[in-house]
Amino acid sequence: MTLSPEQLAEIEAERSVSRPTRRAVSDGIEAYLYTAQPVLDHGFVRVVDYMGDDAAICQAARVSYGKGTKSVQNDAGLIRYLMRHWHSTPFEMCEIKLHVKLPVFVARQWIRHRTANVNEYSARYSILDREFYIPAPDALAAQSVVNNQGRGAALQGDEAARVLRLLTEDANRAYDSYEAMISQDGQQGLARELARMNLPANIYTQWYWKTDLHNLLHFLRLRADTHAQYEIRVYAEAICKIVADWVPLTWAAFDDYRLGGAALSRTGLDCIRRMLAGEAVTEDTSGMSKGEWREFRALLDGEK
Repeated sequence: MTLSPEQLAEIEAERSVSRPTRRAVSDGIEAYLYTAQPVLDHGFVRVVDYMGDDAAICQAARVSYGKGTKSVQNDAGLIRYLMRHWHSTPFEMCEIKLHVKLPVFVARQWIRHRTANVNEYSARYSILDREFYIPAPDALAAQSVVNNQGRGAALQGDEAARVLRLLTEDANRAYDSYEAMISQDGQQGLARELARMNLPANIYTQWYWKTDLHNLLHFLRLRADTHAQYEIRVYAEAICKIVADWVPLTWAAFDDYRLGGAALSRTGLDCIRRMLAGEAVTEDTSGMSKGEWREFRALLDGEK
């Protein structure tokens, strides 16, 4: 993890100031403010600001539903009800702004979540640092033979060393050319907006990313899943820890119903009812495709 001297000075100055406020404060997330949580080799996640807490969610829900919440005796029960029945609007009352440093190829996956406000470091205006994501040896894996967008067995020995050498050499060679193109040593130099196109996808970028809690939980449900690519999953896992301390009641419900729960099709529910009735349901009698049956059996067997 690398922060520039200017960023470190800015963070330290902000952390040294204490401001009285009448706004809702979550003690759990306050500790994260202005503190970078390291991710990968040079990346980080940093909480810049936030709005709301568990109580804000309940407040919004009670305004919305009125008498319909009279039977809910506590905030935890109400939040679990909202999560269980997919009532998402109250969760939008909370927001968070993160400063994230991440490889470009991870950013291109991340930006697919279009329900956020994003401002990225400009390589048209500024010069990118010579910082690349180079996987740890245990993160190098061959292409999966059963999943076209997944990984298989880990590379070993000479093959792992060869790949690491190529990744490192190619990244540095591309950056050398980038520096040479923008150099103004006796020449005008190529425009930065053009020179950047030669840089590799593992170079680091930074952005400020602001979203509401509902859309953040959707992001985490997909990206903290074991099937997500490792490099974006570790960012999601770092954010999970922050959310768990920020809105603990919401996190408990989300962990139970979304991360730990499962959605079943009508056919899947029918198969479970038949199994409970004593029928030996098989792939051939399930009414499912081969892929659906494989996932259904993995679900029943407790596999992710």
